[in-house]
Amino acid sequence: MNPTRRTVIGGAIAVAAASSVTLPASAASTRLSNLAHLDFLRASVTPPATPGHTTFGSGPVGVLWTYADRQPDGSYKRIGGGSYDASTNTYGQGAFNADDIARAAVVYLRHWKQFHETASLDAARGLLRSLTFLQSGSGNVVLWMQPDGTLNPSADPVELPDPSDSGPSYWLARTVWALGEGYAVFRKTDRAFASFLRDRLELAIGALERQVLVRYGQYNVVDGRRLPAWLIVNGADATSEAVLGLSAYVEVGGSPRARRALTQFANGIAAMAAGSTREWPFRALMPWGESISDWHAWGAQMPSALAAASHALGSRKLLAPALGDAAGFTPLLMTAGGPDNGWLPVPIDRTQIAYGVDARLQGVLSVGLKHVAAFVAAWYFGANRAGQPMYDAGTGRTYDGISGDGTINRNSGAESSIHGQLSMLALDAHPDVARLTGTPSYDGLQIVEAESGSGGQVVTPPSAWTGESQWSNGSYLSLDGTATWTVPASSQPRLVLPVVNLIDTPTPARTTWTAGSRGLGTLTHVCGPQGISAAAGALLPLTLGNPLPAGATSLTAKSQGTAQLDALLLLPTVSSLRIGDAVLLASVDTHARVVSVSGKHSYSYDPSGKLVARGNASRALVVPGGFTVVLG
Repeated sequence: MNPTRRTVIGGAIAVAAASSVTLPASAASTRLSNLAHLDFLRASVTPPATPGHTTFGSGPVGVLWTYADRQPDGSYKRIGGGSYDASTNTYGQGAFNADDIARAAVVYLRHWKQFHETASLDAARGLLRSLTFLQSGSGNVVLWMQPDGTLNPSADPVELPDPSDSGPSYWLARTVWALGEGYAVFRKTDRAFASFLRDRLELAIGALERQVLVRYGQYNVVDGRRLPAWLIVNGADATSEAVLGLSAYVEVGGSPRARRALTQFANGIAAMAAGSTREWPFRALMPWGESISDWHAWGAQMPSALAAASHALGSRKLLAPALGDAAGFTPLLMTAGGPDNGWLPVPIDRTQIAYGVDARLQGVLSVGLKHVAAFVAAWYFGANRAGQPMYDAGTGRTYDGISGDGTINRNSGAESSIHGQLSMLALDAHPDVARLTGTPSYDGLQIVEAESGSGGQVVTPPSAWTGESQWSNGSYLSLDGTATWTVPASSQPRLVLPVVNLIDTPTPARTTWTAGSRGLGTLTHVCGPQGISAAAGALLPLTLGNPLPAGATSLTAKSQGTAQLDALLLLPTVSSLRIGDAVLLASVDTHARVVSVSGKHSYSYDPSGKLVARGNASRALVVPGGFTVVLG
C-alpha cells in the first residue's frame, strides 16, 4: 500500500447545521443482483423418512450445494463439505447444510419483495421446506444433509454441538432468521404455509428460551469485564442473525414471546459495545462473548440487527450502539486497509470475504450512512487489495475471498454467493449509493511489531493463538528494562496504542513511553479476573495519553517489571481512504480540523453519524471523532 498523505491545517471551525444530503446516482441504471449462480447451486432432493423430521407438504425439497470450485476451463463444479466417499456418495460433512439453506432462503425472499418474481418465491418455499425438515422436534436443527437427503447429525470433522441438533448453534440462529423473514412474506401469499413457518419459528424460539434466554440478566466475567451470558453460543454474531428474523416476525405482529426474546437478545448485543472514539476497538460491537480481544468481520451483523430491532420494538436506545459501530469503527476499519477479517486485536487476519463485507454494508445502510456504504460496496467492484472486481454482475458470482497478499480465491461457494447477493439487493434498493471504482489508497492504522525494537527478549510461544486472541507475527517482546523502536514518519500526529498482555496480578508491570524528550504516558499492565476466557490475561491495545508528534520516527518504552509487548499500533489523528475522486476521512482527534482534499463536495458527520456540515471539498471539515466524505 502507498499511503496518500493529507495536509492538516488545524483550528476549530464553527459548524453549520445540516439534516439531509442528496447522493449522486449510481453510474449503472441496471440491476446489480443476479441469481444465476445461486440458482446453479440449487438442487432438489427427496429425503428418506426420518423419525422426528417432517416438513410442509410432500415431494422434493430445495437444497443448496455448499461449495463451487472453479475448474481449469472456467466452469464451476458443485461439491459438498469434508472428504468424499464415491462408493457411498457421501461427504464427511454433507452436500447441503442448514446455514447456507437458511441464508439463501433470505436472498430469495428479499429478491421477491423487491422484484416480485414468482421464481424467487418458489425457490424460497423449497429452501424453507428443506430447512424445516432439518429441524428436530426439540426446535434445534441438524446441520448437514447428504446428496440423497439423508441427515448427518455428527459430521467429520466434528461440529459443535455434536450431534448438531443437541443444542444452540449458529444454524439455529440462521434458521430463526429465515423463518422470521419467511413468515413475513408468506403471510400475504400463502397463509397455510405461513402458519406452518410460524409454528416452526415458535418451536425454535422455545429452544432458545430453554437453552439460552434462561440466563437472561446473568453475566460472565471475561478478564475483568462483565459480558452478557444470554447470547447464542456466546456470540453477538450468531445472535444478530436470529435478531434479524425475530425483528421481521415482530414487525408483522409476532407473538409476545417473540417480542420478549427479541428484546432480550437485542439488549445482549447492545451490551457488547466497547471502546471509544480514541480507545480500541473504537466503539465496535464485539462479536464474541468469551473474548475482549477478538473482533472478526464474518457474521458481525450486530449494527444492522440492532437497527432492525430498534424499529420493530420502537426502541431508539438500541440505535446508539449500532451508530457507534457504523459511524465509529467502520470508517477506521476501511481506512486501515479495508474490510479485513480479523483484528485479534492487531489486524492479523487480512483476508477479506463477502460475508464480512456484506455485514459492514448492511450495518451502515441500516443506520442511513449511505456515504460510507459507497466505500464498503466498492470492494465488490475492484476497490480492494487485489485491484479486481470480486462480483460479476453478468453471472451473479461472488468470489470466495482475497488473501492478505491480494490473491483472489476464484471459487464461488454458497456463502460468498449468498452474501454477495444480499449486498447487491441492498444496493439495488438504494440506487443513490455512489458507485466507486479505482485503486484504493490508505493512510490509516499502521503496525510496528514489538520484536523489531532494540532491547528486551523475543519470545515465540508454541501457538500464536492464545485461545481468545492471537500474537501478531507469532511472537512478542518480553521487556524488563528499555526498548526503542524506529517508526515510519508521518505528517500528522498519531495515537500510539501499544498492544500489551494484561495480567490479573497485584504487582503488574508498568511501561513509560516517550518520543525523544516528549512523554507520551504510562501504562499499567493489569486486568481483572480471567472468568470464562480461555487464556489468563488479556492481549489489548491501550491508548497512550499523548499522541506521537508529527515527524517523530522513534518510540521508547521503559518497563518496571516484566512486560509482554505484542505490537505498536499507530493511528493518524485523521485517517484516509481514497478511491478515485472520492475520499473518506476518519478522525480520532480531540479538535475539529480542516483538511485540504481535492474534490467538489464534502459532507461532515459527527461521532453519532449525524450530518453536521457540507461544503467545499478543498477545505473539508472533520469533526472530533467523526468522519467526512469528499466526492469529486
